[in-house]
Amino acid sequence: MAPTHTSLISPALEMLNISIFGLLATASMARALTLDEVCTLAHVKDSVPIQGFLPGLNTTDSIVTANPVYNVSVSDEPYYPDATFEYCNVTMTYSHSGKSDNVLLNFWLPSPENFKNRWVSTGGFGFAINVESTLPGGVIYGAATGRTDGGFGGFDTSFDDVFPLVNGTSNQDALFMFGYQAHHEMSSLGKAFTKTFYGLTDENKLYAYYQGCSEGGREGFSQVQRFPEEWDGAVIGAPAIRYGHQQVNHLFPQVAQQTLNYIPPYCELEKIVNLTIAACDHLDGKKDGVVSRTDLCKLRFDFNSTIGQSYHCSATSAVNQRKRQMPSPATPAQNGTVTAEGAALASTIYNGLHDSDGRRAYFWYQLGSEMSDAETQYDFTSAKWKIDISELGGEWVTRGLQLLELDNLSSLENITYDTLRDWMLEGWQRYDDVLQTTWSDLSPFEGAGGKIISYHGESDNSIPPASSVRFHESVRSTMYSNLSFQKSTSALNDWYRLFLVPGASHCNTNSLQPNAPFPQTSLGSLIDWVEHQEVPITLNSTILSGDNKGAHQELCAWPLRPLWKDNGTSMDCVFDQESFDTWIYDLDAYALPVY
Repeated sequence: MAPTHTSLISPALEMLNISIFGLLATASMARALTLDEVCTLAHVKDSVPIQGFLPGLNTTDSIVTANPVYNVSVSDEPYYPDATFEYCNVTMTYSHSGKSDNVLLNFWLPSPENFKNRWVSTGGFGFAINVESTLPGGVIYGAATGRTDGGFGGFDTSFDDVFPLVNGTSNQDALFMFGYQAHHEMSSLGKAFTKTFYGLTDENKLYAYYQGCSEGGREGFSQVQRFPEEWDGAVIGAPAIRYGHQQVNHLFPQVAQQTLNYIPPYCELEKIVNLTIAACDHLDGKKDGVVSRTDLCKLRFDFNSTIGQSYHCSATSAVNQRKRQMPSPATPAQNGTVTAEGAALASTIYNGLHDSDGRRAYFWYQLGSEMSDAETQYDFTSAKWKIDISELGGEWVTRGLQLLELDNLSSLENITYDTLRDWMLEGWQRYDDVLQTTWSDLSPFEGAGGKIISYHGESDNSIPPASSVRFHESVRSTMYSNLSFQKSTSALNDWYRLFLVPGASHCNTNSLQPNAPFPQTSLGSLIDWVEHQEVPITLNSTILSGDNKGAHQELCAWPLRPLWKDNGTSMDCVFDQESFDTWIYDLDAYALPVY
């Protein structure tokens, strides 16, 4: 339990139940309170929303902790700028009527002099509903911010730790909490707590924002789609929407290796990726080691051009770096040249999953993205390379579809492209109402004045950026079907803007393209848009590594694409139909539309 601090309010006043901020309103107490004065157990308990604040939720002030934290410094983070700050660290719990559950919440609240009437909800990654590393982003911008454990048993417990309940039995409570319910409850309780903690009245506007990437991005869309009036704005990065398709998609490269009967040294695939980056670097008009125009790369790059190119990778030792401490196996030194089989495999993978009738089931990552899902293992006994089954994809099938308490598939024997398509369809049907998160009519959110800044790394190696493009275009065609492309795009950009981030990997920078920028201050841009009507025509980003570390670069709003001129010294945002068309896919493997 975190340490508590003795209240500085006199016992007599505490007995009268007069709030700190009520006292502050009197002339004799008209001064700014310090973090120590508000971050007390007594004041925090007084700020807990009353029992029955939301129907079915039971709060208590008996399981509460509070302690001030000083001189926290963060730097080189992708989601917020470098800063030093202090905050009040609060934990509390609540339960649901009729259930013997317990949901843990953690709030970080800036000192009163730094609070700017803002609330920020944060999201998770992978199967984690929240991660602590995202919390500083809210405090830095003067916002109270929070996270939830979803009722899973602690902040280090993920959804896949509690789902299924037992073999063959779905854990429906955990499913719906992970899908959308826990974040809604956390933000509702968090905003009510924040208002009381800082003494806000009904006349004081508390701006509510969301920020998350990957699973956190999906959670963000789950909130604005279901609870549109709860939010003023959301920063949504690389969202893991279309869950049934997205998770199975991780298995496609391994099935392609099996189908084509070619399991290469991973170094060969790395060489193909690096050759792709080198070949497509200049297509945006600037040679900087960053592929800013993956669409032009797709139109012009020939995988056969890599055949015969030599590669070398040094031997590596086994490292415990994977989920549940599963080791990354050792590899021997790798030397060779890119083969025709390797080039054909890479071409097949980047073309995306198609069924046996040639119909497209899903899209894949852009050219130049790392091929981590195609990573292979070396068997020192047989001296051969073998398939390495993706843990994200395999575990989704075992736990999400087969309802087995297994962390991965044991084999891909007899698994075909059609099997993957069918698994995608099964996940779509089974979890459409909770995990797909693709409700494309956002009219209530737009009508409430909400704003969305969405971004996606163009070299994302976990969630295809075409996924974000597809949802953006689905919202446009759903809400503005009576308008032309140009007018509907303009109408959508009035409140929902998508930015593709050149060279960026999955929710982060990219070691293969270190000079790529990242929208580190996107939450600040959203705040300026919501509170000061400063429209992000382009989105400011920062180069966080490489030779140009610290430099700023603007990102173009979709569907415009970057094109550099004057020897790479100035950039235009342009549109051309041929490039646009490379992002639009016909997922004709299904009878129903995929939003």
